[in-house]
Amino acid sequence: MKKVIASALCLTMAAAMFAGCNKSGKNKKEINLYTFTDEVAGMAKKYKELNPDFKYEFNVTQVATDGGGYQQTLDAALAAGGAEAPDIYCAEAAFVLKYAQGAASEYAAPYEDLGIDVKKGIEDAGIAQYTVEIGTRPSDGKVVGLGYQATGGCMIYRADIAQEVFGTDDPEKIGEIMGAGSGSWDKFWAAAEQLKSKGYAIVSGDGDIWHSVENSSSSGWVVDGKLNISKEREEFMDMSKKLKDNNYHNDTQDWQEGWFADMNGTGEKGVFTFFGPAWLINYTLGDNGKDQAGNYRVTTPPVGFFWGGTWILASKYAAEASDEKKAAIADFITWITLDTSETGLQYLWANGLMNDAGTKDCVASSVVMDKSDGKCDFLGGQNMFEYFVPANAGANGKCLTESDEDINQIWRDQVRQYTAGEKTKEEAIEAFKTEVANKLSIPS
Repeated sequence: MKKVIASALCLTMAAAMFAGCNKSGKNKKEINLYTFTDEVAGMAKKYKELNPDFKYEFNVTQVATDGGGYQQTLDAALAAGGAEAPDIYCAEAAFVLKYAQGAASEYAAPYEDLGIDVKKGIEDAGIAQYTVEIGTRPSDGKVVGLGYQATGGCMIYRADIAQEVFGTDDPEKIGEIMGAGSGSWDKFWAAAEQLKSKGYAIVSGDGDIWHSVENSSSSGWVVDGKLNISKEREEFMDMSKKLKDNNYHNDTQDWQEGWFADMNGTGEKGVFTFFGPAWLINYTLGDNGKDQAGNYRVTTPPVGFFWGGTWILASKYAAEASDEKKAAIADFITWITLDTSETGLQYLWANGLMNDAGTKDCVASSVVMDKSDGKCDFLGGQNMFEYFVPANAGANGKCLTESDEDINQIWRDQVRQYTAGEKTKEEAIEAFKTEVANKLSIPS
């Protein structure tokens, strides 16, 4: 889900939460849960509190994603089977296709094999379609994973800069100025020039628009087994260079100190906007932009996109378990992914009832979102759901591929070399193709 949280966690086993890590026995009433942050483990704890008669304990294995550690651990456990095999496991957007649609999808159990009426559940809950698309296995058309979070992206901007440069901080008017929903970046560039004239950067670095481009592209990185560079992703090279050549940004890299400083207004130049989902507000801007609390607002971005998310999958071993255990697994997964009641995970999550901080987040169910309160102090009391709900509906999950995480890293590095003047555009593209072929065995 949230890269910043996953990266911050060291390799750890969350044994103390419930039953003791990696000591499950065949005769114990345990459900093996594999995860990469403490988020879903916390949900399991909450579920137990709400259902004191639940007969099973959750045996949690938590491994950070750093260096591929989580995937390595999960892959080994899925292949080995036996008493330690995952019953339930999590996969984030960066690698979910491997488990839901790709090489490891053979280990995933269709939700219906657990006894979940998934088609009706999706319809009744109004689950965001892109999350369903991502969690559907192409080989049999079965839903093997669903998310609890919806990560459609908005433009998150500073109200004080908006007032100074544009004479208004009204979300609708700022959206119009920036080309909200137009599918074009023309107004974005015009706004960048206005901001520059007042001494401001429109974004912190090119990473702030990358996810808008990446996850709104017409095609993914791999098509018919070959590397594919969509026109939108190639155009990103020119966008990145335009930002740098015109001094429209602070030339930071996402997830580094300069980026965090810009969130707090302490960077080289004041930064007008960041692009991202609600989790970027809750867990990144909120943590790193405390001096700007109450000063941010959200509006519709020029191009619809999503960024991140976590999907919940059950293994084929879970589907082969006893009827009692299978029903228990199904009940927990349903509570996370499809339950729209006020005691379901998504309602609790959306309304800030899952933690003491009262953190509100967008969820996959539009039914839940419609009855939830998205007012946020960090946004000056704005109801962020007014913009994030349409953003979730407009997101498209069809441009993801199984190798995205690795390919993106190579791509971003080559783009930076191009914008820094170290390579021509053609040289950077050729180097990108060569590195992908050498490291990932994906031909061009």
